[in-house]
Amino acid sequence: MSTHRFLPLLIVTLGTFALAAPPRKAMPARRAAPVRAPAAYRVTLDTSKGPVVIDVTREWSPLGADRFYQLVKSGYYDGARFFRIVPGFVVQIGLAGDPKATKKWSQPIVDEPVKQSNTRGYVSFAMSGKNSRTAQIFVNLGDNARLDAMGFAPFGLVTAGMENVDVLNSEYGETPDQSRIEEEGNEYLQKEFPNLDFIQHASVEKLDAVKTPETK
Repeated sequence: MSTHRFLPLLIVTLGTFALAAPPRKAMPARRAAPVRAPAAYRVTLDTSKGPVVIDVTREWSPLGADRFYQLVKSGYYDGARFFRIVPGFVVQIGLAGDPKATKKWSQPIVDEPVKQSNTRGYVSFAMSGKNSRTAQIFVNLGDNARLDAMGFAPFGLVTAGMENVDVLNSEYGETPDQSRIEEEGNEYLQKEFPNLDFIQHASVEKLDAVKTPETK
């Protein structure tokens, strides 16, 4: 996996899937700002296709859950496009509409043990190599358990609205250039890929107790 273009940029080769990203300067892995997420919380993505609910369990991936919590609270995903969709595999998002926001959150967090499997509905951070998780996330559209051995650690699960994830516009596939999204943001996407679906607003709420969610 390379480093930047997609943080789980998937390369499809004769039925073999690998998550990669375009090359970027190596950066020392550091923990994000010390903001601890609740043990369990729920994020609602109000998308152009309808709501998508992600229940996050911090114990599955503490650093991943903390980073996602901070990103949502900061408004990072508001207006972001679903710029990469591989039907039956993954839906990817996480390059902000404003390039300055993407750059602000470019400091990676370190890897963590994989405690859940990348099966349908589970949500993980994209990676381009060791200690490279930043802000890009993907939703598994099918059974991608083969990604577990590659270190993709799920931190949440879609518990409602998976039917909306399934119908996100996939006409552009993997065509959008991630490097250009990083540099130009939504200006580039709106001009070249006007029909991409997007997140209107992402909100977060604390859950009273950790539970084992089921995909819906």
